[in-house]
Amino acid sequence: MTTRSIAALSLLLVLSLALGACGGSTAQPAPASDATAATGQKPATLILGAYTTPREAYGELIPIFRQLWQEQAGQDVVFEESYLGSGAQSRAIVEGFEADVTALSLEADVNRIQQAGLITGDWKNNPSNGMVSNSIVVFAVREGNPKGIQDWADLAKPGVQILTPNPKTSGGAMWNILALYGAALRGYVDGVPAGDEAAATEFMKAVFRNVTVMDKGARESITNFEKGVGDVAITYENEVLVAQQQGQSYDMVIPRSTILIENPLAVVDAYADKHGTRAIADAFVSFLLSRQAQEIFAQHGLRSVDSSVAEATQSQYPPVEDQFTIEYFGGWDQATPRFFGDEGVFTQALLDIQSQ
Repeated sequence: MTTRSIAALSLLLVLSLALGACGGSTAQPAPASDATAATGQKPATLILGAYTTPREAYGELIPIFRQLWQEQAGQDVVFEESYLGSGAQSRAIVEGFEADVTALSLEADVNRIQQAGLITGDWKNNPSNGMVSNSIVVFAVREGNPKGIQDWADLAKPGVQILTPNPKTSGGAMWNILALYGAALRGYVDGVPAGDEAAATEFMKAVFRNVTVMDKGARESITNFEKGVGDVAITYENEVLVAQQQGQSYDMVIPRSTILIENPLAVVDAYADKHGTRAIADAFVSFLLSRQAQEIFAQHGLRSVDSSVAEATQSQYPPVEDQFTIEYFGGWDQATPRFFGDEGVFTQALLDIQSQ
């Protein structure tokens, strides 16, 4: 426990103590009767609905937060965790999965929850504009890169087998598609003129003709790659870095042009208020934005939204020649229907491929 972590929680903890016991109890780390006897408060349950790739980071962060809350509020917090593809998780929350806090791959998936009336506050009202971590789109390739994959253009070559998730269920898939299309449109794909939307679309089709598996989430996609399926996986940078930390021997290629992945975090107001866990949910979000938590995210391959942590860890993350953001496409409000709606660029491109 550090002084700065305690400071990040202090104001919310005052509120929590005033509220007294919150939430229900489940039988996980300690029997409810023992916890109640020791602290005078029943254990609270906090439900986290997240996308798949930061699971290991949360596995380290949650015990630290529980200890902080226990020491300051005198209450144990039992976490119930769910990890799905970002789009699938967002839809589950809208359809009744009562997550108190959600950590997703992209802003559009949080916006879906907000539009359903479940997030009522300004979830972006913090120094990181509602984001908890960053990454970029990269390629995972076999050790030694036997197919010679160096940039986007190589993915369209005959005989290259590609893995990327399904954008209907995975936020990572949507980032991958926009990274591919954006790089082409910006003139970073050999043979595709800059600014030529028709040419960028044709290049996207050429790449997706080589896609052999579209899994439901980024984690499932990289797991299949680790089992020996395919030559290259389009994925999050942090997925490859974590896999390498765990002993996987495949390599990573960073294309010259790629998109900055920005991962949002929000309290689901309707469910947190219903469960009486608002104070804990707010405190957990504040903790995840603290320097201590941001350093842990960085250890798990995620680029920090804290400028001081980002500066301290910049040697871990090679620079990108041409890094663009979702704002290049006008933000998610414009990009989602433009690319992934029923008449969207990608939706129609995939229909064309499937009809051939």
